[in-house]
Amino acid sequence: MARVVVDVMLKPEILDPQGQAVQRALPRLGFEGISDVRQGKRFELEVDGPVDDAALARIHDLAESFLANTVIEDFTVKVESSDVVAGAAK
Repeated sequence: MARVVVDVMLKPEILDPQGQAVQRALPRLGFEGISDVRQGKRFELEVDGPVDDAALARIHDLAESFLANTVIEDFTVKVESSDVVAGAAK
């Protein structure tokens, strides 16, 4: 079994009010020196069997059509652990 992670973040040109709220609160909480915060989503997918190019392509399609709103969000797909077929991790 392998774990594939899909990270979804707002595109840089899209305002992130939740990230801005966190960034403004940090100095009040004693955390200095952080100039920007962006909030996103992380999906961890447990995949049965090896993660080959075909499996990664299916996960990419899943992320593009279901997990991310590609009008305002970017996403990355990465294999995090085990059962990876050589050359398939991207």
